[in-house]
Amino acid sequence: MTKRTMLATFSLAVLGLVAVSCATMQMSAPSKDGEVALPADYKSWPKFLSEVQKPDIKQVRELYVNTTGAKTTQGQPFSNGTVFVMELYKAKVKEDGTLVTGNDGKLVKGDLAKIFVMGKGEGWGQGAPEGLKNGDWLYAAYSQDGKPLAEDFTKCRACHLPLVQKDFVHRYDEYFEKRGRM
Repeated sequence: MTKRTMLATFSLAVLGLVAVSCATMQMSAPSKDGEVALPADYKSWPKFLSEVQKPDIKQVRELYVNTTGAKTTQGQPFSNGTVFVMELYKAKVKEDGTLVTGNDGKLVKGDLAKIFVMGKGEGWGQGAPEGLKNGDWLYAAYSQDGKPLAEDFTKCRACHLPLVQKDFVHRYDEYFEKRGRM
């Protein structure tokens, strides 16, 4: 075997090892609530719903869905890889404690209070407490500056649990109705 042939064989072997290493080296998937990352670019995603009014808790919500989730068709579950981001804004309040509304009658957004993320992946959510599994969904919470928050995610899970027919997603029907009119 010539030096050139040996070098070529060695080079192919190294390239093969690198390819195998790259193929098996993946970012670790979240395994529990609180580990779903806050995507830096979520504000460029399609809106799931906008200006969701919650006067009972003095909030206005903005919801985003990534392109994977936006491809979902009505009546189908969201695909693995779907991520939702929900911004919770405090509603503006007058000095007398009444809520401020705009000319359209809607609550006026105040400061961003926190951000929640809901992500879906194969086998995610398996470690959820028994009786609170929401399929393959996991949850996370972040402060307005993007720092992780320690939350009681059993509240998220309990709230989404009755929505099994809607893939555990609140306002599923409203989203598809609005999307169908656009």
